[in-house]
Amino acid sequence: MSEVEREERAGRRKFFIFLLIVAIAVALVAIGPKVLDRYTVNILIRSFLYAIAVLTVDVLWGYTGILSFGQSAFFGIGAYAAGLMFTHIGFGPGEAFAAIVLGIGVAMAAAWLVGWISFWQRATPFYVAVITLVLPIIVVQLLYSNPQKLTGSSSGLVGFSSFPLSVEGWFWIAGGLAIVFTAIAWQFVNSNFGKVLVAIRENEDRCRYLGINTTRIKTSLLMAGAAIAAIAGYCYAGFTVVVAPEIAGFVFGTELVIYTALGGRGTLIGPVIGAIIIDLTSAYLSGNLPFIWKLIVGSIFVAVIVLLPQGVAPIIARGARTIMGRFTVGVLGTKSSTPVQHLKPLERDASQVGSPMGAVPLRIEGLSRSYGSLKALSDINLEAQGSEIVSIVGPNGAGKTTLMRCISNGFEPTAGRVWVNGVEVGRTTSHGVAELGVGRSFQNTSLFASLTVGECLRLARYRLERPSMFSYQTDLGLPEATLRILNATGLDGQLQEKVINLSHGLKRALEVSVVLATEPTILLLDEPTAGLTKTERILIGDILVDLSERDGLCILLIEHDLDFVRNISSRIVVLHQGELLLDGTVDEVVNSDLVRAIYSGEQLTKATEDV
Repeated sequence: MSEVEREERAGRRKFFIFLLIVAIAVALVAIGPKVLDRYTVNILIRSFLYAIAVLTVDVLWGYTGILSFGQSAFFGIGAYAAGLMFTHIGFGPGEAFAAIVLGIGVAMAAAWLVGWISFWQRATPFYVAVITLVLPIIVVQLLYSNPQKLTGSSSGLVGFSSFPLSVEGWFWIAGGLAIVFTAIAWQFVNSNFGKVLVAIRENEDRCRYLGINTTRIKTSLLMAGAAIAAIAGYCYAGFTVVVAPEIAGFVFGTELVIYTALGGRGTLIGPVIGAIIIDLTSAYLSGNLPFIWKLIVGSIFVAVIVLLPQGVAPIIARGARTIMGRFTVGVLGTKSSTPVQHLKPLERDASQVGSPMGAVPLRIEGLSRSYGSLKALSDINLEAQGSEIVSIVGPNGAGKTTLMRCISNGFEPTAGRVWVNGVEVGRTTSHGVAELGVGRSFQNTSLFASLTVGECLRLARYRLERPSMFSYQTDLGLPEATLRILNATGLDGQLQEKVINLSHGLKRALEVSVVLATEPTILLLDEPTAGLTKTERILIGDILVDLSERDGLCILLIEHDLDFVRNISSRIVVLHQGELLLDGTVDEVVNSDLVRAIYSGEQLTKATEDV
């Protein structure tokens, strides 16, 4: 049996096991009220609703790297939307619908505001953690500061009319919602789009340079999580007919994060089960051991953190694997679920290749970049045409990589103007510049360690072919140049191999392949052949020349190999101490008296090699 067939069989088996787990969960929820005592049933209803909120924390933190302490605020907004509506207006079908719409709307609006503040250009993950820490405090203070007759102040709202449902009915609704949202989340994170979340978590900057609007994705995800948490809060208010500021507070928000950590972030099922067990255990301990139960829970928390740094999910996975087979571990998120198995060439129109007709691919006027008193670039003027390979050389610290950063990110230049395909970059973000047709590789390989080769290639196609959020595609179309590199280096036979396991040379080849997969009109390549064999370097050179001559691409190249530069370059630009020293043909630069006067002949070669 081939590797592809084994992967396909494993994928089918895993999906079957997932459906089986869902069926078992449905059965347990269905019979729960029949076999459990009334107290346990009541506690489990609350636990199911908490688990839904925990689920949103795990998708945000475990998969995307967004540590949010604010899910309690969104939970509280949903609860208070119901409480305020049913207390001051009354309960009815119209009021119930209006309350849930209001709760979801306000929660999503608050999440959008948090995202707008937290995810602005150059913001770090620390921003969202701090802002979501503050959000529950603000919400609670608003609840306290309102007139008592409106929000109930510190006493909250109690005893309002609600849905005429039995405890069993609420158990089935809460349990059903927990199952449905968990299943949707599992399908989502294991879809093609789910790998985008992992990529953002591991290397958000690289995602932006691939043309992925990470700010929009993270904000949308935060808003979706807020809506789901608000629904859980709405149900909580409807069941308990009690809403108090504490459910929107900082403490509850922190508890949701703790539940996620204890369950095993990035596994979905672990945090959900962890939240249910912890909340149920806490309820029993608080009733039987009212004075020491918090000490016991705290001790358990410390023990799990010390002994099980990955949470209880691995234990759950091992148990499930023992009972249901070796592929069950993949259901808990530790195995890739959307492997790329087949590569195929793209069918493209030649008229769509290269820069727009009549547009100069790249034009730079008066470009400068300063870091405090240090001037890395000073008054750079440069123009690069299509069907041209421009090599940028100079000693270390000359400003070569800085120049590429200024071209690929409109927020980098201190002064000057840059045009890409006739469009002035201005204050355009890196993903916006990528959408204009700029593809960039980095001096140090910048990929995604936990993703496979195939997943990195699929990610590179994001700008052109948006991945599905709820489907699995194993075929991937790639440009001919990308396929040639993959074939020559053997990477086309390692599509399931994780990037972290590749050699440096293969990582370098993969990065070039990823950049070419974006189908750029302007290529910015920073030492693309470093670590490659002589044969592979010749291949890359041939491909670059072919892309330049046949497809009309504009290529800017930083490269330490002088022979490589001489063989493929149309022009050479010399940078020295942040200034453009010379711009001419290969022979003009190498034989320039000006360059010789500064470096001398032997030093010129060395400076060129030290690019």
